[in-house]
Amino acid sequence: MNHTTLPITIKLTGKDGLDPRASALLAMQASHFNCDITLACHGHVVNAKSIVEVMALGAMQDDLVALSAEGEQAQQAVNALIAVIQRA
Repeated sequence: MNHTTLPITIKLTGKDGLDPRASALLAMQASHFNCDITLACHGHVVNAKSIVEVMALGAMQDDLVALSAEGEQAQQAVNALIAVIQRA
């Protein structure tokens, strides 16, 4: 069974993008899954389980972020994090 997800591209619609609050929520949710999760924006790829790395992306409103995961809970992680990003 393949435990890798293709990158899912999501447009940030919230006026604050991935601000510190949204970054913390995303990283906390990501840490619950047994897989590697990455988030990419502006040509940078970071560990989605790191609040500091997610904030360092500087992802703002209308930016596109790419989310992907690898490991046994990859699909569940992506599904949960899409919901977090869409609420950001």
